[in-house]
Amino acid sequence: MRQRTVILFHPPGDDREPHILSHPPGDGRSTPIYTVHRYLSLLKRKTEGRIFSLWRRRSPRSRARVCFWILADMSSTASTKGGRGKAKATKSVSRSHKAGLQFPVGRIARFLKAGKYAERVGAGAPVYLSAVLEYLAAEVLELAGNAARDNKKNRIVPRHIQLAVRNDEELSKLLGAVTIANGGVLPNIHQTLLPKKTGKGKGEIGSASQEF
Repeated sequence: MRQRTVILFHPPGDDREPHILSHPPGDGRSTPIYTVHRYLSLLKRKTEGRIFSLWRRRSPRSRARVCFWILADMSSTASTKGGRGKAKATKSVSRSHKAGLQFPVGRIARFLKAGKYAERVGAGAPVYLSAVLEYLAAEVLELAGNAARDNKKNRIVPRHIQLAVRNDEELSKLLGAVTIANGGVLPNIHQTLLPKKTGKGKGEIGSASQEF
């Protein structure tokens, strides 16, 4: 709950100075912060002298102006430390950082809106799509890196991506209609083109040779 600030005036004839309260009187939580004179003495502003002069006049109108100025000042400096100094600028946090992703959520959200795929795009749609794309990219890169290491290469080329995708059942099904440029083909020899197996005995070898 946001803290409310009021100025409590004493009845006529009471020489006590008005107090600044943290809550409205009567709610059981109102505690005086400091007097108006103390508050003005703590301020380090150019208008301090003018405000003090208004407060010393002791007229209801001038003091009402001072109290109005104090309320406006406290509401404007509520986020600062002790009402003094400038508020610390909060560092902006990207949506990718909030979601714990590496892929740009903001850029994907912009593309979704620019593509006119739907009349409205929810706030969670670009986050979900970024997570899916990041997962697929990580899977392909991991398998392609393994293929490059098996071929004793330090750089992933389209050939390694092709081998990684086609040797994985799920990725091959997902990218079945996709052609990877410069990826080549999987090494495969049709069964009918392979030489027939020959037996170990001499008779079997002779009979196999006579078939041709």
